[in-house]
Formats: sequence, structure tokens, C-alpha cells
Amino acid sequence: MKIAVVGTGYVGLVTAACFAELGHDVIGVDIDAAKVERLKKGECPIFEPGLEELLNQGLESKRLSFTTDLSSALPHVAIVFSAVATPPDEDWKADLRAVFAVADTVATHAGKNIVFVNKSTVPVGTGTQCEERMAKILKERGVSIEIPVVSNPEFLREGMAVGDTLMPERIVVGLNGSLRQSSGQAGSAQVAPWAKDIIEDIYRPITRVGRPIVFMGRESAEIVKYAANAFLATKISFANMLSEFCEVTGANVRDVVAGIGLDGRIGPRFLHAGIGYGGSCFPKDVKALMATAKEYGIPMPIVEATDAINVHQRARFITHLLTHLAPASTVAVWGLAFKPKTDDMREAPSIDVIHALTKAGHAVVAFDPAAEEKAKPLLPEVKYATSPLDAVKDADALVLLTEWDLFRGIDLKEVKAAMKGSALFDGRNVYEPAEVAEAGLTYHCVGVKMSS
Repeated sequence: MKIAVVGTGYVGLVTAACFAELGHDVIGVDIDAAKVERLKKGECPIFEPGLEELLNQGLESKRLSFTTDLSSALPHVAIVFSAVATPPDEDWKADLRAVFAVADTVATHAGKNIVFVNKSTVPVGTGTQCEERMAKILKERGVSIEIPVVSNPEFLREGMAVGDTLMPERIVVGLNGSLRQSSGQAGSAQVAPWAKDIIEDIYRPITRVGRPIVFMGRESAEIVKYAANAFLATKISFANMLSEFCEVTGANVRDVVAGIGLDGRIGPRFLHAGIGYGGSCFPKDVKALMATAKEYGIPMPIVEATDAINVHQRARFITHLLTHLAPASTVAVWGLAFKPKTDDMREAPSIDVIHALTKAGHAVVAFDPAAEEKAKPLLPEVKYATSPLDAVKDADALVLLTEWDLFRGIDLKEVKAAMKGSALFDGRNVYEPAEVAEAGLTYHCVGVKMSS
């Protein structure tokens, strides 16, 4: 299948490289000419395990190419995946200008039937808006072609994006039209059945090894992504809500979540207490779901509580940290990215924590194995270390904010020997209290009665 993928950010570049790996001919499109030139040379602009290898394999096989001109790609492809950014505006509504620009370009330049797929995270109703815009342009052109609009949300996790794309837990496809029931599941859409055939062909290398593809109405598919992220964020906030309760009652939140996570109806994933969630998806999608629901007059009290608890948890950790530091301390920070295996600094807890530390008059020395270059423009006041032990040298306190594996296996006795002080503030509950105490460090974690 010949495919165009518009946008070469996390979603677009991973999608393009993985589709090429599956044997499709893919044209990646981006308006950033400098970025396109780097991609043509095999230079990956994103830190994502396995992605650079796939990028270069795709280029070498000639199945993957890049351009800045979508109109030149349209005659050669059967389907266009829009994977452009949908950043939040001042009201946390998704900014859809880039999505509409792609839709307008397709309608303006398409000379044959072509499928338009929203891969970006977009609010419910966006597919209808794209459909209406394209229908208007086609009418003005006097062109009689079909451009079905499909929703195909992504569920990739940064740091695991390649595996999540090639071996997804599910593929969700939203096609509008009447859906007929077959064996208790939604069947094929009656509108533009050839569009459904194209989608099935593209994903056949994945579905033939047992990965499910689920067809539904387009509005349902548009809500699925927001609902999934909001639910996962809710599990995190639920654990964080319990953590504060555990701290004042003498319980241990690790034991509590282990006990409830073994219940098959609940499960352990995302049920972890800590400094709270960050990144490009959870904060944005939770707030966007609330904003969209508000437009429809529908209350979202559980989602609103999820967001409020996340804000409270971060503030609570920062307050505890500042309360226990001596004036003008030197603080080592391990981890800057919002999660391990990525260099993404969007909504990273480290930003708020470090700003609070420096505002209070403390000096910060930080180490992250991947995110330093992304962090420097955001945190210019920080001194950057070359290793974890380099960061803690003569430090009064250590704050762990990202659970990189590198930090899990480190010798805490060596850490204590390098430090001037002994306080360890663990925002991710990585260590066991006994091993921290054995190393001579004073442990401050989340969900256990904090040291006074």
C-alpha cells in the first residue's frame, strides 16, 4: 500500500517508519524543511528506542521517503494519515488548525478517491468538521471524488512506541455510516466500504498475528483515546490520593496498591503513587476531555478530580521537599524527562520542582541520560552533570524524579559517600526503605509516613 503520513513528530515518525517496516511504501510529510533534510539523511530527531534503526532501514529499502510537499505526494498514495500536533489553547481545547490545514490541502489537490485518516488526538466531532470542509472545497472545485474521513487514534507509549505500533493491544478505527451487527460485534460501515478495505489491508500484517482491529462509529473512536488516557490518569491519581491517607495513618501505599492490584478486576498497571503524571498526553488529554465535555454541558467530576489530585500531589511533594532542606542547599536531581526511555520534557514534574528549588535559593545539579539537551532551554539555571555520581558529589540532598533503570541499580552506599548531606527524596518510590537506611541515607518517599 502507498501511504502518506503528515507530521513527523512522535506519532507521525513512528507510524511512518513502522508502516515501512511492514512492507508499505510511505511518504513522510512535514513543513519543517530542515527536519525533512535530517530525516532524509537518517538522522532521527526523536529519542525513541528502535526508531532510528527503523528509519534507516526504511530509507535503505526505498520504502520510506520524506518531503515538505503534500500535494506532490497525493497522486501516488491511496491514504493520508494526519499525525500533526494538536496542542492545547489557553482553555485547554485542542488546537485543530494543523489538522484542518492537512484536510484542506488534501481536498484542494486530490485528483482521485483517497482516504483521510485522523491519527492525531482530536476531540469528538473533528472528523465531521474535516468532512464538511473537504466537501465544500470539492464542490467549489467541481470535482466528484470521495474522501472518506476515518478516525484511527494512536495508543503508543513514549519509550515503547515502536513495539506499541508494530504489536498493538488493539487497533481502533472509526468509520461513519450504519454499522450492522455480526456475531455480536460491529461490522463494516456501509459508507465507502473501499475505505474499510484499505484500512484492513494496511493493518493486515498486524492483524494476521492475532492483534484485534475494532471498527466503530467515528465519534466513538474519537472519544476512545481521551477516555483511555483519562482512565489511566485516574488510576494514578487514585493511588496518589491514597498515598496522602497512608502517610497520616501509618500505612504503606505500596502495600495497599499491591493488595488491590492483584484483584483481576483492577490490575496493577498505572496504580503507582508518586509525584504525579506528566508528559504530552495525560495532562493535555485530561484537560481537553473536560473542556470538550463542558461545551456539551456534560459534567466530568471524576476527570476533574483526577486533574486536581495530580496538581495537589506535585505541590505536596514540593512543599515537603522545601520544608526539609536547609537554606542555600545544593540539590542533586536525578531524572528530567517526564518518564524513562524518552527525552520528552513536556509537563515534566522536574520543571516545577527545579523552578521551586531555585526560587527558594537552592542550587541544582541534574543528570538525565537522554533529556539534557531538551532540558537546557527550559532549565538554564541548572548545572548539568555527566553521571549520577557526578550529580550527587557534595550535594546536601538528592531528588529522584524519573525512574530510569540506571538509577534503580545504583549502589546507594556510593551515593552516600559522594554526598555531603544524607537526604534522599524519592518522587517515584524506586527504592526500598531498608536499603536506603542501610546506606546511611534519610528516606523521603511517597505514601509512607514522611520523615520529620
